[in-house]
Amino acid sequence: MSEKRRDTKGRILHEGEYQEKDGSYTYRFTDRNKKRKKLTSWRLTEADVTPSGKKHKKSLREQEKELQVLLYKGVYNDGTNVCELVERYIETKTSVSHNTRAMYKTVQRMLANDPFGRKTIDKIKFSDAKLFLIGLQTAGRSFSSIHNIRSVLRPAFQMAVEDELLPYNPFSFELSKILINDSVQRQSLTSKQERDFLQFVKNDQHFCKYYEGIYILFKTGIRISEFCGLTISDIDFKEHTLNIDHQLHRTQEGVYIIVPTKTNAGTRLLPIKKDVEECFQSIFDNRIAPKTEPMVDGRIGFLYLDKNNMPMISMHWEKYFQHICQKYNKIYKVQMPKVTPHVCRHTYCTNMVKSGISAKTLQYLMGHSSIEVTLNVYTHIGYSHAKEEINKLEDDSISNAKKAR
Repeated sequence: MSEKRRDTKGRILHEGEYQEKDGSYTYRFTDRNKKRKKLTSWRLTEADVTPSGKKHKKSLREQEKELQVLLYKGVYNDGTNVCELVERYIETKTSVSHNTRAMYKTVQRMLANDPFGRKTIDKIKFSDAKLFLIGLQTAGRSFSSIHNIRSVLRPAFQMAVEDELLPYNPFSFELSKILINDSVQRQSLTSKQERDFLQFVKNDQHFCKYYEGIYILFKTGIRISEFCGLTISDIDFKEHTLNIDHQLHRTQEGVYIIVPTKTNAGTRLLPIKKDVEECFQSIFDNRIAPKTEPMVDGRIGFLYLDKNNMPMISMHWEKYFQHICQKYNKIYKVQMPKVTPHVCRHTYCTNMVKSGISAKTLQYLMGHSSIEVTLNVYTHIGYSHAKEEINKLEDDSISNAKKAR
């Protein structure tokens, strides 16, 4: 019978346990992928003292117990850290837009520069995940930015759960319950604000050249990337329609690309009224054709071109709106709230609700895949409209009563 192995203190070592020449302890085992792994510590048991100058960590046998629990539950982390997990998750996302891909890269860069990214995933508890996100907000990151970060971390950790690397997902909690939502809700303009804004643009010597485009955004509610992607062939003056079946984007590398509409419901044919039609006609009449028309993925004839004779993108219009508001507010005491191309979309949707259009029709016009988005996000009905509706019901009731007599 072979003699049992012992450490320098005469203690019997269990199967898989070894004491190295430097005095440290190692436990060697084979993981579920048939790979040899090991646990290490300067202490065999919890009662041992960490040698002076050596890194303190759990004793070898404490680590062995934790390992056995994970193996019993069918989960075991192979040493993967957060950055590695996120990278593995992103590799599985093969069909995402360039904007989403850019967001992934931003999250990866952030994690690479944060100690949290180097933590092994099995060490992260619910409280660790929450404190990490709270720390980001304390450091100045916005709620929407943190929301994007969590939108990558949560599914990445869920993938680890499904791969049996973790027993639970530490990011499966409601974000709004731990962070202050400092996002500014996009509000629609009042009828007066919309009129004043458009009138100001129309009369301004510099910004008047963008009047027709801004008017179209207010009166059609189309997304700014849809508007930027419009070409001459997308407007049918005979049938009085506007074809929306693509968007124009520019990647971070400066490449112009045509992409599908945001959702399948975003592809739509919009009826256009005479005032909108006249704006399109004015854009065509005033458009100076370049020597060579820019072509993006086979499309030519974009409505607005920049100084380099390339199609204008959403960034251009965001800046125009910003400068218009700044100039307006320098002139008038009654300040104009922040107006963006997306505020035009909100305003259009709210105006359509006030006009009495059906919810399903409005959903189609907005290109929303869900009617809840149409009603809960893009409409801003307040007291004044509610009062008008109640008064209208009362007037109708009185009128019907008189007829009944």
